[in-house]
Amino acid sequence: MKSSRFIVIYDACVLYPAPLPDFLMWLGLSGQFRARWSLQIHEEWKRNLLKNRPDLTREQVDRTAELMDLAVPDALVSGHEDLIAGLNLPDDDDRHVLAAAIRSNASVIVTFNEKDFPEQVLSPFGIEARHPDVFVDELFDLAPAAVIHAAQQQRKQLRHPPMEAERFIEILLKQGLVQTCKSLAMYKAIL
Repeated sequence: MKSSRFIVIYDACVLYPAPLPDFLMWLGLSGQFRARWSLQIHEEWKRNLLKNRPDLTREQVDRTAELMDLAVPDALVSGHEDLIAGLNLPDDDDRHVLAAAIRSNASVIVTFNEKDFPEQVLSPFGIEARHPDVFVDELFDLAPAAVIHAAQQQRKQLRHPPMEAERFIEILLKQGLVQTCKSLAMYKAIL
């Protein structure tokens, strides 16, 4: 499959809890765009997940990060650290995300925290911040089969117990994917 030149950075906030990052991973494997993240992004989502899920171990979340890196070739951005100090964002802790986006030539940062990535800061770099629902909805407009296939793949892996399409859509809806779920609902017979 030919790989897209369109590059997307996933912010840590969209990489947990599991239903959303699983869906984003399947989308990242669609060939419609190239998903990227950095070690700092990994550390941020892992730290937050462990704080909110004391039943998980560091080894478990490290393994998940390793599997993500293996699943999406060239996803791990490096060499961006020297850019961090020169960037200004409302939250200094988000500068590493923008630096990774710049270094990887990303066009989009997928994040729930759009306000932390103001347009006037991102636009000189040719980058936009997108809520995951807006991002997936735009992808749905461009490549509906890719989004439907990603949903099918994710749902197919949920076998213990198997999950009905309606329940799967409800779970994505709870992740904030309102418009995406409206679109997927039209195809629930084939999900």
